[in-house]
Amino acid sequence: MSEQPPPPRSPAPRRFLAVLVALVGVVFALVASQLLRPTEEPPKEPGPGAARESEPRLPPHLKLATGRHLTVWWDGPPDLLRLRTVAGTTSNIRHTDYTGPDTCARCHPGTHADWSAHPHRWMNVPAGAGTVRGDFSPQAAISYRGGTGTFEARDGKHFMRLVRDGATRVYEVTQTIGSRFYQYYVGKQTEGPEPRTHHFYHKDHVLPFGYWLAKKEWVPVVHIGPEKADDDRPDPYHPPDRGQHYAEYAASCNYCHTTFALGDLMARRPHQVGEHAPVPLHWSVGGYLEQSRPADFKAALGAMRDSAKGAPVQSPISSWDSAHYAASFGVSCEACHLGCKEHVASDGKTPPRFFPEDPLLLVEARSAPDPGRTHDNLNWSCARCHTGGRPAFAGGMSTWNSVEYSDAAKGSCYSQLRCIDCHPPHKALGAVWTPPPEKDDAVCLKCHTKFGAPAARREHTHHAPGSSGDRCLNCHMPRINEGLNDVVRTHMIYSPTRPDMIHANHPNACNLCHTDKPIDWTLKGLKDWYGKTYDESAIAQKYPKRTEPAALGWLASGEESVRLVAADALVRAKDRAALPQLLSALDDPFLLNRQFAAKGLEEMLGARFTDTGYRFYMTSAERRKPLSDLREKYLPPKGK
Repeated sequence: MSEQPPPPRSPAPRRFLAVLVALVGVVFALVASQLLRPTEEPPKEPGPGAARESEPRLPPHLKLATGRHLTVWWDGPPDLLRLRTVAGTTSNIRHTDYTGPDTCARCHPGTHADWSAHPHRWMNVPAGAGTVRGDFSPQAAISYRGGTGTFEARDGKHFMRLVRDGATRVYEVTQTIGSRFYQYYVGKQTEGPEPRTHHFYHKDHVLPFGYWLAKKEWVPVVHIGPEKADDDRPDPYHPPDRGQHYAEYAASCNYCHTTFALGDLMARRPHQVGEHAPVPLHWSVGGYLEQSRPADFKAALGAMRDSAKGAPVQSPISSWDSAHYAASFGVSCEACHLGCKEHVASDGKTPPRFFPEDPLLLVEARSAPDPGRTHDNLNWSCARCHTGGRPAFAGGMSTWNSVEYSDAAKGSCYSQLRCIDCHPPHKALGAVWTPPPEKDDAVCLKCHTKFGAPAARREHTHHAPGSSGDRCLNCHMPRINEGLNDVVRTHMIYSPTRPDMIHANHPNACNLCHTDKPIDWTLKGLKDWYGKTYDESAIAQKYPKRTEPAALGWLASGEESVRLVAADALVRAKDRAALPQLLSALDDPFLLNRQFAAKGLEEMLGARFTDTGYRFYMTSAERRKPLSDLREKYLPPKGK
């Protein structure tokens, strides 16, 4: 793939990196040894489990993983199940079925040009002069936790050097992640205290510092595993080499940042890929590997037989790297359109199929599903990556992003709504949401026609037509989701009157706008307008200061996600009465909360906090003096 400079603002999917918190989709790691006991009865027909006499045989119809809508078998399901399924006659999910985005450009130059400026295009690319956007000049540096990171470009390569207490680590950058708000880096260690046999030197992993493009500064990476308070964050100068906070890129991240054949993904991440499939699917991974990737089939079979002998299982497909196994870098055309080999061979006469097909993929249906641009097929294209688990608010919606479809599916609207109704699949939206609110409302009103007339809308919203309180999204998709650079809208469409959010003292839509109002004001409005009442004992327990603004209560919450949303709401409202509390948010124990609070306050005050020496990633001791200076500058003297 030819390299080209990325557009000014493309994504940095730092939140996507958190998928490493569960390696659920490593298929062969799901094979417990008890499933692999030798059996005296061989399969009726030779197949992927066949073995020599001296080797243990794998049981027939060995089930490796069962997800919501995708079951992975080693050698295929039992015959009785086959009677209820249909199989494809051709394939669009093997790596040989994929042609790459440059092939698409021959007939679709305009769409290809749009995609070339889309965040998906730059989700993951090889590092080079045209793709690395961070400052790798000799002057660039970051001081963090008593150490220093410096950056260097030489001989067409890029290096990151970390030094503390005389100890040095050097990494060579091999790949980039994103370029919309931040650019993160993947690489291997070239110098460090570990022996040369250590996997830091041989496996690509996410490096500890990324580049904030708008601010033009280096910052610590976040969500490499669950975010923790400062004292518990991983130490980049003594990094973890196992567990949730070690991000081996091929094993933990690349399956969503890069376009792999869907057959490969169904083997690697069956629970994630199949979660929102329109119909139940059954995938024969042993046969697929044997036919499509023979060398990997031998390694997989060997690993499974080792497990049958009692040896630890090491999945040979859990770390398929982008350079050797991906269909193309970044999220490209065939991530959604699937393998287009037939489409290309027919000069476009055979349209791409959005539903997967393969002789080894069995579909529980009486006939083959519609492969076209159906509602279910289009949404599943997005849901294969934008799915997963996240910490959640009391209402069930995720506190931070990248699992938007999982949230969307918790509401009822996506039984009709399509992701592309709001998000053009090829054109980039830019750094901020640009469609006017009238256009957003129009998407909702296509189904909710009874609220089309201004009088009906006013009766429903109790706000003036055209006001912020009159907008569908502000009440039903409020800004409570931590995005890459801002707090963004949740994708779970729900009623602002729901009791779980109110009872838990989690952000409610009313007080996100009316930051100066207490919870009792909100409760009265919800009762007067919608007849809603709430558990008084729960309210009394969760709101100890009933007369203070609810948003200030959120800012003092013991939950970091609630505090982050509160600070964002207060600065969006330009609530200067909350300035003392907002300045205290700059001392939050969570680095990410301080970053969002600082960014919002700088915009609210028209200030640049680095002029006073404050940086959000400073230690508590380092923050003390600049915070004192900021309070002195922006808060009136006591008694005035």
